[in-house]
Amino acid sequence: MKLIFTIALRNLFRHKGKSLVIGIILFLGAFIMTIGNGIITGLNSGLQENIVNKFTGDIVLISEKQESNAVIISMMGKPIEMINNYTLIKKLLQGLPYIDKYIPLAQGTAMLLNEDGEPDFNFLLGVNFEEYQKMFGNLKVIEGRLPKVGERGLLLTDMNRKTNYEYLLNAWVIPPNTKVVTSNFSQEAKLSFEQHKLKIIDSMIFMGMNEKNSALDIKPSIIGVIKFKALNSFFGYLNLIDIESFRECFGYVTAQDSASSLDKDKSKLLAMESENLDDLFSDKQLFVQEKVNQNDYSLNNLQTKLEKKVTTNINLDNGTYNQVYIKLKPGTKLDNAVKKLNISLKKNNLGVKAITWKQALGEMADMATVIKVALFVFVMFIFFVAIIIIMNTLSMAALERIPEIGMMRAIGARKSFVALMFFYETLFMSLVFGGAGIVVGAIVIKILSLMNITTTNEMIQLVFGGDKFHPFLTVMDFVLCAIQLLIVTVIATIYPILVASRIKPLDAINRD
Repeated sequence: MKLIFTIALRNLFRHKGKSLVIGIILFLGAFIMTIGNGIITGLNSGLQENIVNKFTGDIVLISEKQESNAVIISMMGKPIEMINNYTLIKKLLQGLPYIDKYIPLAQGTAMLLNEDGEPDFNFLLGVNFEEYQKMFGNLKVIEGRLPKVGERGLLLTDMNRKTNYEYLLNAWVIPPNTKVVTSNFSQEAKLSFEQHKLKIIDSMIFMGMNEKNSALDIKPSIIGVIKFKALNSFFGYLNLIDIESFRECFGYVTAQDSASSLDKDKSKLLAMESENLDDLFSDKQLFVQEKVNQNDYSLNNLQTKLEKKVTTNINLDNGTYNQVYIKLKPGTKLDNAVKKLNISLKKNNLGVKAITWKQALGEMADMATVIKVALFVFVMFIFFVAIIIIMNTLSMAALERIPEIGMMRAIGARKSFVALMFFYETLFMSLVFGGAGIVVGAIVIKILSLMNITTTNEMIQLVFGGDKFHPFLTVMDFVLCAIQLLIVTVIATIYPILVASRIKPLDAINRD
């Protein structure tokens, strides 16, 4: 064994030119594979951090009646099937050991109306603000503030504000009782402001959309203008609104509706037959004159009483939702969790099904997967190009060394000896040059990570897995690079070894 290794090492120094060519190819191949693995790992981590942890969770629950699984990003505007039994679902989720956190919410497409009654689409996400922020913590306020506990209103995204200004409202929206922040203007709004033509408003009217035509127009208080901390270009179309206002807008059952109860007199009135109702209104003394303090029924007082009634002592879980986002405990495998959860949901007849965040995300997840696959294919392309070049170079080297190999065969060297000699030559170059490629690749990945590269381009954000480029390598990535390098070495030497093994002593004489 030592003899073979010594001869192989001597041959490498004897044929320095070809050894250097093969070494450079191995170095570049290992370097590019390392860079590619670092980018792919960074993409996976970025998607996990910026989508799963900050927007969707690992699993999404939707109604079994829901036809399309793509409920998070659906540009068709079709209403999502409702979930009316969240309290039962919550009771089940609380008892499952692999589930960490969960939050119910509702998403829908509303019509935003301008002064002339002209509509345009806006997406609303109905949430419990406090629970949503605890679950994801992805909101950055640029104007106004975050809602207080139990407060009703709207968090308008900066992206929607700019779009609405340009295409529908022709007015710049700000939260009530706040000043205009000129640094947040779009280019069009800035130009209009400089010309003293910009119209400022602090309220908007939304008209809900559902299949039963039971939706209402609402005018929510604009509490603040926000951006999402990551992937704002993708998720910035989602305005956040309190869940009760969402339910009113879309004709859902509100928690207030569920909490309401009729007293005995009202129940008796509703149970009366029609002829008895006629008798009820036939009494001449039905109407009496009474002094009323008009101040008690002013618009401001009524509005204050209504807000207190809606936001106090109401269990929001009793109303209607259309999605539930779930985060799994660390180390839980997603596919296994989805399978087990669906079995539990089916067993309890809860009328909902569990899907992965990628299924719920739809086209955006597909785009991310395509980019990830493209990166992997590129790495594999480099992988196979390296194999072909090394194979051809080694084959040519074997043919040029026919006299040397033939002489070795003439003095008793077996085919296995020649084969191992070629394999050790390539293995040695792989260890030296390939190992150097991995080390240099790891250093470059570290430098790229420390450069803190950011982008606002939506497609590049998918490559980055967020707005920041953060490639990195794990221990498994180094193991993968080593395995890839070993595979290159083994495959690249198969044909050259066959060529060298077929050389006979007579070939050496004929070549001379």
